[in-house]
Amino acid sequence: MTKFSKIIRENNQKQLIHKFIEIFRVKLNKKINKSKRFTFVLTGGVSPIRLYKALSKAKKIEWENVDFFIGDERYVKENSKHSNINLCKKYLLNSIKISPKQIFKIQTNSKSIKKDTKNYEKKIKNYFFNKKIVFDIILLGIGNDGHIASLFKNNINNKTKKNVDYVIKKDFKRITLTIKCINSCRAILLWAPGKKKSMIVKKLLSNKLLNLPVSYLRKKNSFLFYCN
Repeated sequence: MTKFSKIIRENNQKQLIHKFIEIFRVKLNKKINKSKRFTFVLTGGVSPIRLYKALSKAKKIEWENVDFFIGDERYVKENSKHSNINLCKKYLLNSIKISPKQIFKIQTNSKSIKKDTKNYEKKIKNYFFNKKIVFDIILLGIGNDGHIASLFKNNINNKTKKNVDYVIKKDFKRITLTIKCINSCRAILLWAPGKKKSMIVKKLLSNKLLNLPVSYLRKKNSFLFYCN
C-alpha cells in the first residue's frame, strides 16, 4: 500500500483543481516571501491538461518568481505531439507572463540521448549551484501500470545516485528524473483525476503488497489528488 502524507479527494475535477491551486499558492507565497525563487517540475500526459488550463487563468500567482523544469521527456522533437514540453507550453507556459529563461527544458536534439541526459543533469546542478538538488514542487501523473515520470517497473533504480537518467522503451526513448531526485523534492503532488485513474488509485490505497514505481515515493510531504 502506497502511503501519502495527505490524500485529497473531491467529487469532481473542478473541485480538485481548486484545491490544488490553493495548496500551490500557499507553498509559492511562503517561498517568495523569503525572497527566493520557486521551482515547479511539470509533467506531461493528458491528465494535467485541465489543471494547466486552470493554472494559466488563476489569479494571484506571481509566475515571474517561478522557474519551470520537466520531470521527463520523450526523445522526440519539441514540436512533436508526443513532446511533454510542447504540451506544457500549449496549455500553461505560453499563456502566463514569464521569460524563456524561466523554462529549463530537456534538450532532445543532439541525436545522443546519453549526451542530452548528461546535459539536463548539468543544467539542474548549475541551477542549484552544485549544492543539494531540492525542487519545491514536482507534479506527477500516474499510468495505469503504476509508472511515474518515465520510471517503469523494469527500469526504476532505487539505488542510483544520478538525478537524471535515460530509458530505452519500444515506443520512445526517454529522459527522466530519477526516483532519488523525485524523493528529494520538498513536495510531491501525484495527480490522478477521473474515472480512468480510479482503478490504479484503488490499488494504491488498498493493496499492501503493491510493488510499482509509484510505491517508491516517500510518504513525507507527498500528496495524492483524486476524484470520482
